[in-house]
Amino acid sequence: MRIRITLESQSGKNIVLPIHYNHLLQAFIYDNIGEGLAKFLHNKGFEYEKRRFKLFVFSRIFAKKPKFFDGKAHFDKTIHFYLSSPLDDFLCQFAEHLLKKNNLLIGQSLLNLKEVYILPEPQFEGFHKIKMLSPVTVYSTLYKDKKKKTYYYSPIEKEFTQLIKENLAKKYFSLYENPVDFAFKIEPVKMDKNLEKIIIYKDTVIKGWLGIYEIRSTPEIIRLGYHTGLGAKNSQGFGMFEICL
Repeated sequence: MRIRITLESQSGKNIVLPIHYNHLLQAFIYDNIGEGLAKFLHNKGFEYEKRRFKLFVFSRIFAKKPKFFDGKAHFDKTIHFYLSSPLDDFLCQFAEHLLKKNNLLIGQSLLNLKEVYILPEPQFEGFHKIKMLSPVTVYSTLYKDKKKKTYYYSPIEKEFTQLIKENLAKKYFSLYENPVDFAFKIEPVKMDKNLEKIIIYKDTVIKGWLGIYEIRSTPEIIRLGYHTGLGAKNSQGFGMFEICL
């Protein structure tokens, strides 16, 4: 399931957040689900081998003509973002909590709920052109001289496709018992250096890519990617895409 959440400023003034607001939006999500589910997702999640998955993904914040300066993101008085998960109970809890509250807070911005809208499920096929709604990030942790370094892959490197495929396979196995064998390929339609985004999540610098891509796999796997996100750090606001019509 995927929902679009529309919020508006209680003061009627523009909404101002830090430029690097991912952790605030993630906290907003955790604060508006049941305590038991929040603890399970935050502390444990769905496990496969040594990996743990939260199995939700959210987009960037969208608004009319946002401006970014002085370390702040200046939005219109109305904003929206998307939240997706294969766990319908998770999204239902979130929507119910929002509907019951008179005051909502993202960072220091006091907001009202304007709308929660359930998006229609796309008709998934074996090939789609997709647009990233939040940057997709793919990385490896390397060690040199006993020092740890994170290397982020660009969409033109072969590891980009391979690591996204491996990540999707692990998410699948964390949800379902039956093994699945699938082909997978993702290619950028056009490369542009402006599509690379540097985001600071708390104290961690993360590199990701926006843009339009062509994706090929089974409809089942593309559907899983649609609801859980592509690549890594989905529950921190990375890897959400929409189907281009």
